[in-house]
Amino acid sequence: MTTRSCPCGLPEAYEVCCGRFHSAVAAAPTAERLMRSRYCAFVRQDAAYLLRTWHPRTRPERLDLDPGMRWTGLEILDTTGGSAFHTTGTVTFRASYRGGSLHERSRFERVDGAWVYVDGDFPG
Repeated sequence: MTTRSCPCGLPEAYEVCCGRFHSAVAAAPTAERLMRSRYCAFVRQDAAYLLRTWHPRTRPERLDLDPGMRWTGLEILDTTGGSAFHTTGTVTFRASYRGGSLHERSRFERVDGAWVYVDGDFPG
């Protein structure tokens, strides 16, 4: 029996990788892990997790995910800060989907000790 690796691109199985963050068994320890878990939440259509990990200052009231969207891969291009020793961080990534890709530099902050997504911009 083979276990599929997590959609976030790390080799662990979903349950021990992003699944533990989605189920609130654990919190993402770094901005990059939070970003990976949020990508995985988009893959799995988990709007509740996405909203829960969005900064209260910038979080939308609701999130309508496109059920036809098929995410196909994640590539981390750069990170700054975002470790256990930081209060802010950025993660630049490329997320591929059927028909194209999204290139974003996301900003993260700690709120009450937990990493949350603040916002992002789209580098040229």
